[in-house]
Amino acid sequence: MRMRIMMALAGVGLSGLMVTSGCGYRENICGDGQYPAIAVGGQGGSACFPDGQEPTSPYVRYPEGKVPQHVDDEWDVYWRDHGIDANGAVIDR
Repeated sequence: MRMRIMMALAGVGLSGLMVTSGCGYRENICGDGQYPAIAVGGQGGSACFPDGQEPTSPYVRYPEGKVPQHVDDEWDVYWRDHGIDANGAVIDR
């Protein structure tokens, strides 16, 4: 009986922890040791590359200061409506 009470209390505590901390989770665009790159052209798309490796065609690095870090952050949302042309200029899609 005592074990059941302890398990119930542990479950309630874990549920409370999940409710209070669950809203703070932000999904990263890329995993550790990687950075995001954007496909050239208006079609959009991105990929992740290992740190220290240049992106392969058709991908290029995002412009400095405009790199998305988390899903739905300011720059992730911005790049949904914009792209990079072959000259590196930002374009509307």
